[in-house]
Amino acid sequence: MVVLGKQGDGKKMKRTITILLVILLFAVLAAIRFFQEQLFYDPLLDFFKYEYMQDAGLPSYEMSKLLLFTGLRYWLNTMISLLVLWVCFRESTILKFALIIYMLAFIVLLGIFIFLLNDYEPSNYLTLFYVRRFLIQPLLIILLLPAFYYQRKRKV
Repeated sequence: MVVLGKQGDGKKMKRTITILLVILLFAVLAAIRFFQEQLFYDPLLDFFKYEYMQDAGLPSYEMSKLLLFTGLRYWLNTMISLLVLWVCFRESTILKFALIIYMLAFIVLLGIFIFLLNDYEPSNYLTLFYVRRFLIQPLLIILLLPAFYYQRKRKV
C-alpha cells in the first residue's frame, strides 16, 4: 500500500493555490494602477497631483471620454475584485451580493462625479477627488473581503 501523504496535504495545497491566486489578482489591480496613465484617459490625474493648489480650475477634458474611461476602469477593477471574492469564498450568494453593491456604488458615485464635474468649485476639490478615487481605485474590495470573511466565521 502506497501512502501519498497525509489527509491535510490536499487542504494545504488548495489553501496555497488560493493565496497565490489572490496575490496574483491583487498584483493585476496594482498593475492597473501603475500603468493608469498609459491605459486610461484621465486629465484629472495631474490636476490632483499639482494643479488643484493653484486654484486654476479643472483642466479641459472631454466629458464622454472621461466618463467612458472612468467607467471602464471601475468595471475592470470590479471584475478582478469579484474574482478575488470568488477565489476566497466560492459562494455565488457572496458574488451576487457583492455585484449588487458594486452596481449601486457605481450608479451613485458616477452621478455624484458628473454633478461635481459640472458644478466644480475650487473649495470642493476634495469631494471630487474622493468620489473619483472610489471610482478608479478598487477600494470596495478592502471593505468586502474582511466583511465576508467575518460573516463566514460567524456562520460556522
